[in-house]
Amino acid sequence: MLLEKTPPIVYNTSHAKTTVRMSDEPSGTNVQGDSPDVEPVVETDEATITEDAELERTLGLTGGLAIGIGTMIGAGIFVFPGLAGGQVGTAATVSFAIGGVVALLVALPTSELATAMPKSGGGYYFISRGLGTLAGTIIGLSLWFGLVFATAFYLVGLGFYALDALAEVGITIGASPGVIVSVIAVLAGIGFTVLNVTGTENAAKLQNGIVALLLSMLVAFLGFGLLEAFGFVDAGTPPGEAANVWEVVPIMSVAALVFTSYLGFAQVATVAGEMKNPGRNLPLAMIGSVLIVTVLYVLTIFVATDIFTQAQLLDAGETAMVEVGRQLLGPAGALIIILGGLLATMSSANASILSTSRAIYGVSKDALLPKWASRINLKYGTPHVALGMAGGPVVVLAATRQVQLLAEVASFLHLIMYGLMCVALLAIRRDRPEWYDPDFVVPGGPIIPILGALASFGLIAFMQPTSIAVGIAIIVATSGWYFYYARDITLKGAL
Repeated sequence: MLLEKTPPIVYNTSHAKTTVRMSDEPSGTNVQGDSPDVEPVVETDEATITEDAELERTLGLTGGLAIGIGTMIGAGIFVFPGLAGGQVGTAATVSFAIGGVVALLVALPTSELATAMPKSGGGYYFISRGLGTLAGTIIGLSLWFGLVFATAFYLVGLGFYALDALAEVGITIGASPGVIVSVIAVLAGIGFTVLNVTGTENAAKLQNGIVALLLSMLVAFLGFGLLEAFGFVDAGTPPGEAANVWEVVPIMSVAALVFTSYLGFAQVATVAGEMKNPGRNLPLAMIGSVLIVTVLYVLTIFVATDIFTQAQLLDAGETAMVEVGRQLLGPAGALIIILGGLLATMSSANASILSTSRAIYGVSKDALLPKWASRINLKYGTPHVALGMAGGPVVVLAATRQVQLLAEVASFLHLIMYGLMCVALLAIRRDRPEWYDPDFVVPGGPIIPILGALASFGLIAFMQPTSIAVGIAIIVATSGWYFYYARDITLKGAL
């Protein structure tokens, strides 16, 4: 006998007052007859409670800032200076600043959505509940592929830095550098996938340690580099300031390339249910982390382009920062940057593989992918199938070593999601469902969400044609999957 499901009741408790809000229940079945999983959510000032877990509100502003900074500071700051500075010189500082502005315009709408829907799932969850199943399927699956491309980019960066590390200690391998980079990237991809399968606690410990060490090294290095740039110390660097290309299209093209460096800022929204006073702390954490990281990126580019010419940066490529470190501090500086680059690319790849598996898991729970994709390993308690679906494509793409293509496709798919998040906010505000009661409201009415959407979609226009073509192909493929597999699923307005 089948029992009819009752709609979930969502409680929003504030001090002495308790309100009960009914949410629309996800409905329908996919082509295999599976329905979305439904779980009630109870919100109080102390915790966010679901069927599976009770998330205590223990994170303050400092914890939110740490998550935001930790997820953004990574491979981009070590891999992009040579590529970006080589294309437009010191004007690359403007490119990174533009990326930060786009991230800020999206961060505010994301904060409002997250305080109204404090549930793990991030952009996919906001879009599927605000714009419906078609948009949710496209974004959920595109996020999977976007994170796969981003992870492959990080692993290729790791391969280049590992190759430099081998050369620095005098180890030579009888194979072409490209082959060595691919082998290292593939092996690292397999290793991080296995690490996450054996337990996210192990992965989280590694992540936190890497981020703390990386930030310490980076701040110390940039401090010395700025003192040298402004003449307070003399490191004996030769004159070689990069020429500037102050033209809109090249600067915007570099901004589109380096936007991959900002992909982690929305991760703060996934812990809204664990944050104390989210109406205040969540937007401050998102905005603060974007501002801090933008300043670090801009200063890094400034130091690199102060020391080397455009041609030198372009010739040094993905590991140009190693030569910057060598010019500033000699062999010790090169070793510091190599270590930092290895830590950064490892940190980014590890976090990205974990995020990819969570994206697959969330889409599967909504019956947009087969249920077996959300299976949990009984021994380790991790989504091993989702991790395999993340790690497998990553390893294949990492072997290609196509740094710019990997970075831009990752940015393309994330920018589509960020733009649609802003559109979802406008749609939800228009419909004003009974359950929508955010703790934080973006000021200025529709202005910031509209600017966020336009900026996100507009930046895509400056990417390379091949990257745009690959991104569009993925969007078309995910749309086809919706019509084949999940067109009878209804998610809009469902909590």
